[in-house]
Amino acid sequence: MRDVIDQLEGWWKNGEPAALATVVGTFRSAPRQPGASMLVGPAGEAVGSVSGGCVEGAVYELGQQVLSEERPVLQRYGVSDDDAFAVGLTCGGILDIFVEKVTPETYAQLGRIAEAIRDEDPVAVATVVAGPSELLGRRLIVWPDRTEGGTGSDRIDDAVRDDVRGLLDSGRNATLTYGVHGERRGEGLQIFVESFAPPPRMIVFGAIDFAAAVARMGSFLGFRVTVCDARPVFATASRFPGANEVVVEWPHRYLQAEADAGRIDQRTALCVLTHDPKFDVPLLEVALRLPEVGYIGAMGSRRTHDDRLDRLREKGVTEAEIAKMSSPIGLDLGARTPEETAVSIAAEMIAQHWGGEGVRLAEREGPIHAS
Repeated sequence: MRDVIDQLEGWWKNGEPAALATVVGTFRSAPRQPGASMLVGPAGEAVGSVSGGCVEGAVYELGQQVLSEERPVLQRYGVSDDDAFAVGLTCGGILDIFVEKVTPETYAQLGRIAEAIRDEDPVAVATVVAGPSELLGRRLIVWPDRTEGGTGSDRIDDAVRDDVRGLLDSGRNATLTYGVHGERRGEGLQIFVESFAPPPRMIVFGAIDFAAAVARMGSFLGFRVTVCDARPVFATASRFPGANEVVVEWPHRYLQAEADAGRIDQRTALCVLTHDPKFDVPLLEVALRLPEVGYIGAMGSRRTHDDRLDRLREKGVTEAEIAKMSSPIGLDLGARTPEETAVSIAAEMIAQHWGGEGVRLAEREGPIHAS
């Protein structure tokens, strides 16, 4: 919903009904991830996408139906058959899409959710998408310190609350299954949780030309990007327009301070591009000992890499800690320029996150997306 929230909120404020279609489940090679949304507006507008084009027409018609009948619907779209007019996904995937009518009456908390998203305050929306008809579309809004709304059952809300906060803490979307009375080991009730956590962080250490390209790539991928370097003549905002902030500080001191303040988590990416031992060894000593971090990559030649490992071992960094580091940084794409290198680094981060192997898809068989 993040991609369509501004348009949706505008209609909502004016009391104009809109249909909100949300991907709540994917199987096999589905083109969009859970949380992808599409709107059908009051004048027949279509905003957003749930499948990259495969089933948008059918979802649009379903949205118009929901607007007229006012009942939420959970619809599954699967593999196309031989009928050229069949509604399906030619990629071979399966999507579960929940479509609901959004008005100030049906979605009273939408304004506060939109405000939280804009202010980057963590909030999650837990919506009943399958179960008893009287519960469909009911939702519990969860902040780290409070909740609003509910399913109509205190027992269900109590069961959902802690699970939702766990998903919100890690910034993940998921469909949770319970018994119809909130039993954790039961079945019959499905609740889709969409987490609106602040953007993940990317910290780029080293104010060099490669860092400028990596910062732009990080911003493109949705990270909040910080560039850090101890040299004020190089660490300037004008040199790094792709960064959200530029910090002048010794890298290891900055990282330790951010970790102590609780601003480093399992979604944070650390790109060490200094390839200077007086900067990167103290920095990596801190980074590799962090309890939670999403990615640690260090730039340098093979010779620099070997020297770096020797220095880290002399500092007492263990082999298990060293194994957290991607060095030399990036995938082997044959990159030469800063921009190509940034693509190489981004490719490695994506592969690590989703469990990809970094090989040509043309050389593989089986599903494109790993389960």
